[in-house]
Amino acid sequence: MDSADSATSSVTAMRPPSSPTDDAVHPEEHNVTSVGDDHGTTCWGCGLRVLVSPRVPAFKCFWCGAITNQNIIKYENQNFRWRKLQDRCFVSILIVFMLLVICGGIWAIYPAIVSGGYIYGGVNILIAIILSISTLSMFSLSAFRSAGAPPNILWGSYPAVTKGALENYRFCEYCAKPKSPRAHHCRSCGMCVLDMDHHCPFIGNCVGAANHRHFVIFLISAIIGMIYMSIMSAYAVYHIWPPLDRWQIQLMSGAFNQKLVMRVFKDIFLAFMSSMLFLPARGLVLIYLFIASVSIEIGLSVLLWQQLCFIYEGKTYLSHISASGGEGTAIKDCQNFIRFFGFSYTRTRYLPSFFSSKKRHKK
Repeated sequence: MDSADSATSSVTAMRPPSSPTDDAVHPEEHNVTSVGDDHGTTCWGCGLRVLVSPRVPAFKCFWCGAITNQNIIKYENQNFRWRKLQDRCFVSILIVFMLLVICGGIWAIYPAIVSGGYIYGGVNILIAIILSISTLSMFSLSAFRSAGAPPNILWGSYPAVTKGALENYRFCEYCAKPKSPRAHHCRSCGMCVLDMDHHCPFIGNCVGAANHRHFVIFLISAIIGMIYMSIMSAYAVYHIWPPLDRWQIQLMSGAFNQKLVMRVFKDIFLAFMSSMLFLPARGLVLIYLFIASVSIEIGLSVLLWQQLCFIYEGKTYLSHISASGGEGTAIKDCQNFIRFFGFSYTRTRYLPSFFSSKKRHKK
């Protein structure tokens, strides 16, 4: 039993005052062995006076359910506006860089695509534009939309706060407001965020209840776009690369001779490097796009897989860390995806029935 729960028994023994102005504490209603070891304190949630041992670092109010820390640490004010301005400038520069990469990619791939026919080229250009708009819009919503501030609730007055209204709420010393169990304070953003997953420096914002869905959709759209860019850039490089008939013939003739393997691969590497000197500017841009797209899609795929695993478990990254030491209370189910993405029942009615029948078969 933790310190908050151990103090609950002493606090629970006290009944609420009969009137809003009655703040007196009746010692005869408490199971107190030594009055000198106890002292009166006030619950921040409802304002009731309670008797709690000074050795208890925190206690939970029996009436409103709020958790009060007795050893309050005063935090210094931080300049969050300057940090937020830096994040916004970095995100704006990143958006401009993404636009330059998209425009440069279309410029480099366009001749190879159009050579296959105007219809073929037009369809591919349309796909590239749709993926670009989707990625940029989801990135902007994730970066510039509020991550999700907790709702304002009544607190601090017993007549206004109903019983159990602040169950497991804590008082945030940074924001000077109640903080729900599902909320976490972000020092980078200077605010409490509901269902906070993590603070992402690349979007300059927290990932929380209000923008978590946009962040995941951005990852999906960006990965699809990177895969498409890597395929098209490889296709374009293949069509504009200088001919390498010499090392291709050597490879075919020496592939079955083990003595010539090292020399063949050395000739291949030298021919490959020398041919890069004759590549036009488009070819160099395409090589850069291919390497960058493959690297980015690998990193984003790992992040997306982690996010989908947490969504399946019904958790966030922070809740996963806090529950790593004990048994989690969230239920692993594909219904978590439905609730997260907000799909309607008519579109997903077959998915729950499939998994429910699968569970029945297991039983």
